[in-house]
Amino acid sequence: MNTVAPVQSTFELPIEAFDGVGDRAFGIYVHVPFCATRCGYCDFNTYTAGELGTSASPQSWLEGLRRELDIAAGLIEAGTGRVPTADTVFVGGGTPSLLGGDGLADVLGAVRSSFGVTDGGEVTTESNPESTSPEFFDRLRAAGFTRVSLGMQSAAPHVLAVLDRTHTPGRAVAAAEEAREAGFEHVNLDLIYGTPGERDSDLDQSLAAVLEAGVDHVSAYALIVEDGTAMARKVRRGELPAPDDDVLASRYERIDSALNAAGLSWYEVSNWATDADAQCRHNIGYWDGGDWWGAGPGAHSHIGGTRFWNVKHPAAYADRLATGVLPVHGSELLSTEDRHLEELMLTVRLRTGVPMSVLGPAERAAAEQAVADGLMLRRGDRLILTDRGRLLADAVVRSIAAA
Repeated sequence: MNTVAPVQSTFELPIEAFDGVGDRAFGIYVHVPFCATRCGYCDFNTYTAGELGTSASPQSWLEGLRRELDIAAGLIEAGTGRVPTADTVFVGGGTPSLLGGDGLADVLGAVRSSFGVTDGGEVTTESNPESTSPEFFDRLRAAGFTRVSLGMQSAAPHVLAVLDRTHTPGRAVAAAEEAREAGFEHVNLDLIYGTPGERDSDLDQSLAAVLEAGVDHVSAYALIVEDGTAMARKVRRGELPAPDDDVLASRYERIDSALNAAGLSWYEVSNWATDADAQCRHNIGYWDGGDWWGAGPGAHSHIGGTRFWNVKHPAAYADRLATGVLPVHGSELLSTEDRHLEELMLTVRLRTGVPMSVLGPAERAAAEQAVADGLMLRRGDRLILTDRGRLLADAVVRSIAAA
């Protein structure tokens, strides 16, 4: 069983967590908790200006972020004798683009000041198409960002309305083109499929827009109605139908077919890229069991088999750091069994597959059954999901893990 620590005013990593830190992939995730409006499907740790009032601001958040990164670097240096340089940086949210180009440059400057970034490191920011411009992308490139991920979701106006997205249908494509003109080789567009009221023709319209944008990476996620969201309340009241599993499977196949035909291949169940260089190295670090420090309100971290997470509210986050205390809210020491299960859950979803060598006898038997059922195929020592298996990836993982 894993061990979960309660809320704490101080935080220390167990000594064994430091083994190998800096030898594995090391990333920095920065969580920007600000949004202009709240989308009805979103359950991320985000806040609008009206919700925050005067309790927190981008400036107090940035001051806290600098302190957290400095303390984190010192903590790891004390345990290992060195500060690991970040191979990847990912700024997510929330809506990082609300900080503007100068604000995001300050964020990257804070990471460089504390941990540094390797030569050739991948530096990504998420952005809402509506809060970007050619000048914004120029500033990001000058600051050292190498990759941008744009929240498109759909090109159909009525689908965007159901999702409470505020950008106009064509803005995501225009923003992607602006990013490429600013010198970004790597641009991602996010899609959500299965929104109530979405038709096949709406998805086709979105896919045509994605391909028109000429991006080298696409992420596509089935809509999940999360408890506590405005959309969940509408579904519960019968105002919106719940997503249909058969429709979601059909839409996924439609997406995969269109992207494959355009030269984008899947490398993770929900992600497609033109080639290995276009793949998101930061996310691969998560999936391959690397280390990362998550900075910002509610951000999660993983160092050497210990997972920990910050307090959620920006005001509490800033207050903790103003006293020089890490804002860690809780932690979890992963057991050998936990780490094995996580490795299985993540690697199964990758095109590189899961090595047979990591499976126990009963798990191998379950995996062989998945092969017999046409859900996986064997390629050398690895088991890889088939096209049908990708539709049932979670069920495949459950069947192997339960063996």
